[in-house]
Amino acid sequence: MPGTARPSPAEPAGRLVALDRMRGFLVGLVVLHHAVLAYCTFGHVDRVHYALSTAPIVDSARWIGFDYLVMLNDGFFMPLLFGLSGLFVRDGLARRGAKAYLRARLSRLGLPFCAAVLTLMPLAYYPSFLQAGGAPGFSDFWLATVTTGPWPSGPPWFIGVLLLFDAGAALMVARGPALPRAADPWRPGRCFAVLVAVTAAAFLPFLLAVGPVRWFAIGPLAVQGSRIGLYAAYFAAGAWLGRGGGAAVAGFGRALARRCGLWVALAVAAGAAFLAAPQLGRALHLPGFATLALVGAVQAVFCTAASFALPAVFLRVAGGRRPALDSLAANGFAIYLLHYPVATWVQAGLLRLTAGAVAKGCAAFAVALAGSWVAAAALRRLLLVGRRLVK
Repeated sequence: MPGTARPSPAEPAGRLVALDRMRGFLVGLVVLHHAVLAYCTFGHVDRVHYALSTAPIVDSARWIGFDYLVMLNDGFFMPLLFGLSGLFVRDGLARRGAKAYLRARLSRLGLPFCAAVLTLMPLAYYPSFLQAGGAPGFSDFWLATVTTGPWPSGPPWFIGVLLLFDAGAALMVARGPALPRAADPWRPGRCFAVLVAVTAAAFLPFLLAVGPVRWFAIGPLAVQGSRIGLYAAYFAAGAWLGRGGGAAVAGFGRALARRCGLWVALAVAAGAAFLAAPQLGRALHLPGFATLALVGAVQAVFCTAASFALPAVFLRVAGGRRPALDSLAANGFAIYLLHYPVATWVQAGLLRLTAGAVAKGCAAFAVALAGSWVAAAALRRLLLVGRRLVK
C-alpha cells in the first residue's frame, strides 16, 4: 500500500506507519501555531486577567499572514488529532479489557497531564503574567496558580480531554457488549458526506450558543466550549472507523490515497472559502449571529475535507525510509508537552528585538521545535520517563 510500511512486532496489528508520521507532522503544526500566535494582528494583552490574552506573549510586530495560518490550523488540526486517537481504541479495549485499558491510559495520559500542568505550564505562562504587569517572583506565581488560579492548562488540555473520552469508551464497553467489527467496507465519499453532517451537527449548536472563544475549565482541565461536541464526534468517528481493525483502516486508507488529488483540491477550496467567509458575511451585511453561523458551516466542510486530505497525502507519499518523520513521530507526544514553555520564553526574549514579525515567528518556531525535540529525545532515554513518552 502506498505510504505504509509493515508494522514491527511491537506495533499493534494493522498500525499504519504513515499515520504515525502524520501525527508527528500535526504536532509540528501545533508548535508552529503556538510559535506564530504572538505575531497575529488580532493579538492583545489582558492586563487584568493575563490568561485571557490572545496568547501568552503578544508582540507589537504583527503580520496578517500569520492570522490566516492560525485560522486554517485552528479549523482542523485538533479534531483530526482526536480522530486519530480514536482509531485504535477498539483494538486497545479488545486486547486489554476495559479495566486494564483504562489503567494504561491513566498512566499514559494522566501522569504526564498532571506533571505538565504542575510544572511546564506555570513555567510557560510566567512570562505572560509578567507582560501583563504581574509582580516578579516565580514561586509566588506558581503557588497562586495552583491554589487560587487562574490555572491555564495550555496544550495539555488535549490530553486531559482525551483521557475523559478514553474513560467514556472504557465505561461503555464495561457496561455493554464489546465494540463489533465492521462488516462492510468503508467508502470515503459516503463517509465524507456523513462526517460533514456530523461535524455541523456537533459543532454549530455549541458555537452559536457560547461563541468561538469561551473556554470551560475545572482547575487545569479545560476545553473550548464551542468544540466540546466537535471533539467528541471526531474521537467517536475514529473509534467507529477503527472498529473494523487494522485491516479496515488500511483499506480505507488505500481508498483515500487513490483519490489524493481530489481530496487535496477539495480541502484547498474549502480552506479558501473558510478564510473568505468572515469577509463575505460583512460584505453581505449579515448580523453577527448569521455571520458566525456561516463561518461555522464553512468550517465544518473545511475541517472534514482537511481531515481526509492530509491522511490521503501521507498515505500516498510518506512511505519508505523517512528518518526525520520517524523521529518526529516517535518524539511527538513529548514535543507536544515540552514545546510551550520554550516557545513563550523565546517570544518573551524577542519582545525588545527590532525585527519583523515573520523573522520573529520563524525564529520562535525553529527554536521551540528544535529545543523540545532534543529535550524529548533525551527524556525518552530515561527508563521511568521514557515509557510514558513513547508514541
